[in-house]
Amino acid sequence: MIDDEGNQLGILPPYEAIKKAREKNLDLVEISPTAQPPVCRIMDYGKYLYQQEKKEREAKKHQKTITVKEVKFRINVDDHDYETKKNHVLRFLDEGDKVKATIFFRGREMTRTGLGRQILERLIKDVESESIVEFRPRQEGNTLHAILAPKKSDKEREKEKEKERKQKAAAQSAASPSEPPAQVAKPAS
Repeated sequence: MIDDEGNQLGILPPYEAIKKAREKNLDLVEISPTAQPPVCRIMDYGKYLYQQEKKEREAKKHQKTITVKEVKFRINVDDHDYETKKNHVLRFLDEGDKVKATIFFRGREMTRTGLGRQILERLIKDVESESIVEFRPRQEGNTLHAILAPKKSDKEREKEKEKERKQKAAAQSAASPSEPPAQVAKPAS
């Protein structure tokens, strides 16, 4: 048994341990039930639960949730529309999100699934420098989809952004010319 200050009290019968905990107006908590003999500790259990919850909330603040963004294409997509959606995919990947590229077939378009597969393969080829393919294009019912994940980790992305900021700052300071030295007017003689 361990008291509320962390000192070992030795092996005590359960009724004595409970009595000591009640004297201090605290709880007797079994920490290691599988040990021989089981280890118990005198503590304020409510305060302990609150601190555990607080630690979990703090840990949640620092973790990044990865969201899956979806970009939808049609089999008859125009080049400009394709480029716009490709740029959206690149932006999402740069922000650290996964991207689900989807092609939805309606009616007779189901006979032209090869065109949809070509569009997704073209997209994968165009963004391969920024992404990793998690799922190759696969068809489920009347939709064809592929999932792309960012190639770089969050830390690498942050380092790269910091490097870009430093380069911009250096370029701006080099671009702004330093003021020429002030000229002193000579008195006319």
